[in-house]
Amino acid sequence: MKEYIICYTLDHDIKREKIIKDQEVKKEDVIQEVLDNVLRHSYIVAKCEQGDYRINSSSIRYIRVL
Repeated sequence: MKEYIICYTLDHDIKREKIIKDQEVKKEDVIQEVLDNVLRHSYIVAKCEQGDYRINSSSIRYIRVL
């Protein structure tokens, strides 16, 4: 299993979400999955360390996958 950290840069905040994928999943696949979710839905739910956080898709300025 691989762990990825997705960083959502919002207007005035940065939210980080950890996800776990199979070993054969590439970083590009994770990026594409995240972008598809952002484009398809008006809100996404990020599971942060402080709990679930609802993010308005229109307030996302930058997405980075580590």
